[in-house]
Order: sequence, then structure tokens, then C-alpha cells
Amino acid sequence: MSNGEILTDCLDRNVWDDFIKSHEEANFLQSWDFYEFHLARGKKIVRRVAMRGERIVGAYAGVVETAKRGKYLAIAGGPILDWGDKKLVRMVFDDIRKEATGAGCAFARVRPQLILSEKSLQLMKELGLKKAPMYLSVEYAGVLDLTKSEEEILAGTSQGFRRKLRKAEKSEIQVTASDDDAAIREFCKLEKKHAERQGYVAFSESFLTKQFEAFRENREVLIYTARKDGEILAQNFMIFYGPEASYHYGVSSEMGTRYSAAPLLHIEAMEEARRRGCIRYNLWGIVGTEEKSHRFYGVSEFKRSFGCEELRYTPAHDMILKPAKYQITKLVETARKKKRHI
Repeated sequence: MSNGEILTDCLDRNVWDDFIKSHEEANFLQSWDFYEFHLARGKKIVRRVAMRGERIVGAYAGVVETAKRGKYLAIAGGPILDWGDKKLVRMVFDDIRKEATGAGCAFARVRPQLILSEKSLQLMKELGLKKAPMYLSVEYAGVLDLTKSEEEILAGTSQGFRRKLRKAEKSEIQVTASDDDAAIREFCKLEKKHAERQGYVAFSESFLTKQFEAFRENREVLIYTARKDGEILAQNFMIFYGPEASYHYGVSSEMGTRYSAAPLLHIEAMEEARRRGCIRYNLWGIVGTEEKSHRFYGVSEFKRSFGCEELRYTPAHDMILKPAKYQITKLVETARKKKRHI
């Protein structure tokens, strides 16, 4: 590295978040508090900043994940930097290699918050990375522009969405937003029932609670709850970070589905996002309209009913450090992806 360029650990929350939030692609996957959550789970993390003199010019955070087939460093939604600065990009990826090697990882998996293009794929190739057999966080997302008014957004929704919203508004449904302990306890209970009904494995109460508590520390999370006659119909776990509001998790009861409560929660959350100065409402994961056998097809169609812009991020790529161990990972993950229909 030349002329005062270094990479170093970042130990200051304000310094970290100020840099991340100053970028348009800022997202909670690279927030300080997301890695406080990983620390609370007993994970090893890295938070690194690239410096030119006194100025931060790049940053990435990652978590060391441990599997039977070997450890790997996962970097979702990052690094955050000027991707046009090839020297900086290479410097940061050299540091990722160093940190992953030092942690005894078989590979580093990176899913950058970089719009998919031939240029982005070529860059991954030039950096010596291979497309990962499994995704790392969301690679295809539905995003709404919050600089538009509520009326403009509603005008872009589907007729079905507007019909569901009118039905919910006529049903005397009450919507509240809270970051207290009772809200996350209720969410965990409903998520377990929702998982049983939909046939997926629920997150543990500890996992959800630790995540909630980490983001609550800096007032970045709210649980939105729709009730009718005191009964919970649906809940959304929302994260507000920098320019983006994120629909992180959503659950509902059978009664909630009948009353179409979910649209009301999103309308309320968008209002809060605007108050906080967010310019994007990220509905997160969707799958292609042709992927009708995918387990997320139904929820993807619901998200499309918002009239969202569909963004494809550069998919996860792997920096292979231990080829023999990595080959086992590749075989296992390829089989798992096929079995799960994802």
C-alpha cells in the first residue's frame, strides 16, 4: 500500500455508521448493530476500514461462520466503497483474504451491494472470485422509492393490493409499532405458528430476540402489529438504517390472511420511514416470475403487488483459500440448494 493507505479495525460505532450511512447503497447488513448481534451469538466478527491519510475511503464487516465442512468469512451487503477505484477495491479484497486466512477460513463469501452487470461479474473474475453455489443474503430485491408520496406509491400498486388495503381499512384493524420486550415475545410466538403452517423451520426465539435487542440499542427497529378485537393478525419486523427501511421479517395468523392485514402494516411503516428521512423501502427477497416452484414464489408475488422496482445485486462470490475443503462445501451446498428448491 502506498502513500498512507492502510486497513485497520474500526472500534467506534459513530465513525463506522457515519461512513456507511453516507453512501447510497448503505444497508443494515453492514451496520454496526448487525455485528453486535453476531457478537451476542458468540460469533467472531471483523470490522475493517480503509484509510487514505485521515479519511475513510472504504469499509467492510463480516462474520466468521462455522460449519462441519469448515469455517468461512461471510460479508453480506459489502464492502462499501467506490467500485470505480480499482486500486482501492484490490486493496480491500487483499485485506479480506488476509483476515479470512488469519481466522482459519476455507473461503470468504462476499455478496456486494453492487447492481448486477457484466462489468460487476467481470470485476469478481478479475479479483479471482468464483460464483458461490449458495446465496448469501438477498440477491434479488423489490424496492420502493420513498421520495414518492403515499398517493403516488398507491397509484403504482396492483388492483389486488388496493382491494386488500380497502378491505383491511374497513375491518377496524388497529396497527401499533413498538420496540418493547412484549412486542418481540409476541413476534416469536406468531413466527413459530406461521412456520408450522407454511412448512419452514422457524428461527429460534434467542436468534430473533438478540437481533431485535441489537438494533433497538440505536433505535433502528420496530415491530408493527395489526390487531382485530385484541387478536394479533400480522406482524412486521422493520429495520430503519440510514437511507433505507427494510422489511426484514413478516408473519401472520390464519385470521390475518383472511382480513388482508399485511398491507396496512407496510403503509404505516412507510410513513415512519419518511419521518426518519429514508429514501428507500426495501421489501427484500423476490424470485423470478417464472420460478413458480420456488418456495418464495407466493411472497414474491405479494411484494410485486406494491409496484416495486426489481433490483438484482451481484450474486455471492467465493474467495477460495483451501481448495480441498471448499470442494466439499460446494458439493454439499449444491445438493442442499436443489433439495430446498431455491
